[in-house]
Amino acid sequence: MAKGLAGKRIAIAGSRKIRELSEIIERQGGEAVVRPQQGLLVLQEREVERDLLHLLESGTDWAIFTTGTGLGALLEQAERIGVRDRLLDIVRRSKVAARGYKTVAVLKQHGIRPLIVDEDGTTKGLIRALTAYEYAGQGVAIQLHGEPMPELVSFFESRGAVVRAILPYRHVAPDPEMSRLLCREIAEGAVDAVCFTTAVQVRYFFQYAKNNGHYLEVHESFRHRVLAAAVGKVTAEALREEGVKRILVPENERMGAMIVELAHYYQNASTQRGMVE
Repeated sequence: MAKGLAGKRIAIAGSRKIRELSEIIERQGGEAVVRPQQGLLVLQEREVERDLLHLLESGTDWAIFTTGTGLGALLEQAERIGVRDRLLDIVRRSKVAARGYKTVAVLKQHGIRPLIVDEDGTTKGLIRALTAYEYAGQGVAIQLHGEPMPELVSFFESRGAVVRAILPYRHVAPDPEMSRLLCREIAEGAVDAVCFTTAVQVRYFFQYAKNNGHYLEVHESFRHRVLAAAVGKVTAEALREEGVKRILVPENERMGAMIVELAHYYQNASTQRGMVE
């Protein structure tokens, strides 16, 4: 019996666990090509120190945490400047909302149970859960990771909140030559699928495509030729926001599971297993 990815060329848009992902693709009979769209994470030490000290001085009514990794980075920075316990005390005295099970897990490690948790791990899901409360005149501190979240910030500001965003790390755009190459391969059908492992990769890739005249041909190819695979719901949400409708998402939100599901898809193309709209 032929392996699920036999004859398939699979692009990896991530920058982590490249060797492991490539080996899984190859074991399934496919060819892995690495086209990182993640960019670099740059630590914003001075900005975070300023924002933390301001938060400690003024306090907050709401503390919103969007990623477990970003929350961990924020706590590490607070530890570095000697204010970790004070930060946790402020969080415990505020109303807490969290996006994603990893974020909830980090909070629980510190004895904090969020008042609000999204239902599906997405920003839209978090906003839906937040709509039941009033925010006029209240302070809202939002922990970000790597990139702004204008939709979430706008939600609070439109309801009269005073928003402060804290961004421990900031992404620097990926190599434009790598983005150009991936655009060409997608447009020409030179890859069969593209695996996105974070929403950041999706945003940077499509931003490059739009800014350099490749968006229409890339979008058309994703409609008919090339399959977009997302590691989980948040990444799939970012793809849908870019107008991509053919998206494969594994039930188990893990990189390896994404590749296995991709192999199953090609083995059972007639049933379109794992596809979401």
